[in-house]
Amino acid sequence: MKAIVATDQAAEAAGITLAERPEPTPAINDVIVEVHASGFVPAEWEWPSTWVDRSGHDRAPAIIGHEFAGVVSSLGYGTTGLSLGQRVFGITDWHRDGTLAEYAAVEARNLAPLRGNVDFTVGASLPISGLTAWQGLFQHGRLQAGQSVLAHGAAGAVGSVVTQLAQEFGAYVIGTGRAADRQAALDFGANEFLDLDHENLDDVGGVDLVFDVIGGDIQRRSASIIRPGGTLVTVLGPAQARPVDGLAIDFVVESVPSQLAEIVDRVRDGSLRTHIGTVATLDDAVPALNPTERRKGKTVIRVRPERSGTGR
Repeated sequence: MKAIVATDQAAEAAGITLAERPEPTPAINDVIVEVHASGFVPAEWEWPSTWVDRSGHDRAPAIIGHEFAGVVSSLGYGTTGLSLGQRVFGITDWHRDGTLAEYAAVEARNLAPLRGNVDFTVGASLPISGLTAWQGLFQHGRLQAGQSVLAHGAAGAVGSVVTQLAQEFGAYVIGTGRAADRQAALDFGANEFLDLDHENLDDVGGVDLVFDVIGGDIQRRSASIIRPGGTLVTVLGPAQARPVDGLAIDFVVESVPSQLAEIVDRVRDGSLRTHIGTVATLDDAVPALNPTERRKGKTVIRVRPERSGTGR
């Protein structure tokens, strides 16, 4: 089968190539998914699991990509809850071969049904961005109606979902980004927008929750404006700064089917939009994953042509 593999950690995106790899076989409680579309997170180059397995052994050349949408083509021994031909989406295990391939082996517990009125490209853009936003806001940030949220990168793949979900749950959202992102952030539902290049973060005043996807000095300055009892949530590893009389929480997103269902239901009813930036085919994935300029939104690779159909 065709797959995009990472061969050189030092080269990062420059070290990926389109290659032929053996089709996977399902282990106990696995399914094999015929991948139709796969999302990609550029930070994958920095994840240790991209390069070594749980025993510390070198994984290269490793198939990259970990979020996807597709169709169940084979069931492993003992697998329940899914059926052959079912449309699914979710996240694969970080330490296993990923989803930028024609087929992927996935634990059944990591998958949720993808109804037929959500196309595979949209489905593949949802799992990591959607679950990161959901878990950061509600599971770790314990967001409540009436609170204020500072959403960094509010026009990005994760930040746009953070903004929409926080708005839905009754929060006041201050989005941040570059000047060119202002209108997009406001369109996604931000009440205000702060241009981090030209406006002072300290002028925001106190907020209840900061959702950080930037780190560094921005994270440190953000921690200082959190109200007593507030929370800094970050996806960039242990926080470098903590709010006074508040919490700093870092987390790694998990595939939770019940949360995936909540997210995709919102997409189906039109209350949540995913921000897809670049779409390419598997044959053209290598240049798409090596952009020469800043890309906005989620990069999605279509492994198979999109087909119409009702699905299940």
